[in-house]
Amino acid sequence: MMITQFEDIIARQKAKQLTTIVYGDFKNNHDYGFKDQIQRASTSIMNNIAEGFERKSNKKLKQYLFIAKGSCGEVRSMLHLSKELRYQTPKRTEDLIKQSTEISKMLSGFIKSL
Repeated sequence: MMITQFEDIIARQKAKQLTTIVYGDFKNNHDYGFKDQIQRASTSIMNNIAEGFERKSNKKLKQYLFIAKGSCGEVRSMLHLSKELRYQTPKRTEDLIKQSTEISKMLSGFIKSL
């Protein structure tokens, strides 16, 4: 499949799904520092994929994909903290960690293809 717009990128689609879940899961969390950090990090994944694509340069895209991958790691780190703080059920946290790991692997594959 030819990618003609950033919305076509599967990793970005999955990152958007993760972001939507993160916003929903933590919307009523009163640890505002935690909530803000995990929401911003998840949003950063999808937005950096989009921004890199719109730069219309493989070199720039690759740079932004690395940033997105870093944000993915940040989300995963926050999820581990969430588990320790019991902000989510262990099952829910593990599911989201798996999702973020999958996105990270997709980003690695995309980077390698460039």
